[in-house]
Amino acid sequence: MKNRHWVLVLLFFLSMITYIDRVCISVAGPLMQQELGLTPTMWGWVVGAFTISYALFEIPTGAMGDRYGSRSTLSRIVLWWSFFTAATGAVSNFAVLLGTRFLFGIGEAGAYPNASSTISRWFPKAQRARASSVVWGASRLGGAISPFLVIPIQVAYGWRMSFYIFGCLGVVWVAVWYFWFRDTPAEKAGTSQEEIAEMAGDSDQADTGHHKLPWAVALRNKNYWTILLMYHTYCWGSYFYLSWLHTFLVKGRGMSQDQMKSLSALPFLVGFCGNIFGGFLSDYLSRRYGLKIGRRTVGASGLALSGVCMMWTSYTADPVWSIILLALGYGAMDCMLPVSWAVCLDVGKRYAGALSGSMNMAGQLGSFGSSVAFGYIVDYYQSYDLPLRCFSVMLFVSAYLFTRIDPTQELPRAEETAHRLPAGAVPVAAS
Repeated sequence: MKNRHWVLVLLFFLSMITYIDRVCISVAGPLMQQELGLTPTMWGWVVGAFTISYALFEIPTGAMGDRYGSRSTLSRIVLWWSFFTAATGAVSNFAVLLGTRFLFGIGEAGAYPNASSTISRWFPKAQRARASSVVWGASRLGGAISPFLVIPIQVAYGWRMSFYIFGCLGVVWVAVWYFWFRDTPAEKAGTSQEEIAEMAGDSDQADTGHHKLPWAVALRNKNYWTILLMYHTYCWGSYFYLSWLHTFLVKGRGMSQDQMKSLSALPFLVGFCGNIFGGFLSDYLSRRYGLKIGRRTVGASGLALSGVCMMWTSYTADPVWSIILLALGYGAMDCMLPVSWAVCLDVGKRYAGALSGSMNMAGQLGSFGSSVAFGYIVDYYQSYDLPLRCFSVMLFVSAYLFTRIDPTQELPRAEETAHRLPAGAVPVAAS
């Protein structure tokens, strides 16, 4: 097996651990709300605290990986979030929980931008959507197995112990990652000359240095803003599955803890399949019909179908049919997920980490709005269905925006922009 495939194995487990740690609080949510006396609005702020700090630190940590490499950056990221995963189990009240989850979000910020940057340095263009699909598919497996891990621990030892245990997983991953991985294939001992030559044959692999994104150039780029807005509106629908799904099933559809444990894994399992299918389909269509069709077709259709399923769920009272529709919707939107991150590699090139961080920052601001708005809507209207209708509209908007993204238009470099300036104009300096 080639070294880049081992890199993908490590990123697979990184992604799985990331989502086990995230979904842990969603699964434990009903018991935590009961013990700590949290209202729906307060719980919305708890899950929202993670997303706002996660969003704020996406760009700095993504850009850090571009400049210093993902080996050291990801090691720091995982150690930080693992500590605050364990610290969540020690909270005693709303204020402490809010602060802990905020700090947890700072730690997880940059995980996926740096994974994306790693893929850009280790995988040729034709394999990037597939590689991204494996990484994101692992996140769905993490979400799927979380109830089966968390609920038995809760029953035997209480919800706090689940956070202590899962906080240790990241430390093990860091030990393997830091001592085995290197930032580029050429730096990694044992990488064959054939593999290095294969990757060097891709024009995107020729530049393996560390770079800073010229922000003044990026902020004037229409493609840049379209990518950010697309992901922002998508996350309004997506984050429901990570923050409110388990509470929705128990309080909005009357499921027991045993039913939730067995059925709540379904959306994440279907999401895993959607990730793999979407990534491979996008790469296939891109090779056959070009990047525009390959990326836009899969991304836009997946988002639109997920909006239909979420809207349908809001009018379905039966708990089993609700979870089936939600699962189909999650699978559809997850067909888009590896494609959107592949688009960041298509457009960002040497700035893949910073562009991925920008996109994910915009998305997590949507996740924050989603998690907080859900709690307020439930408290004010006493309805767990109305938020789903609002989120489905945002998914339709996201589908439209995906059709406006041009993956063939790369972010221009600062020096290229300077060359196109009129005579006498002052070049834009890279920040």
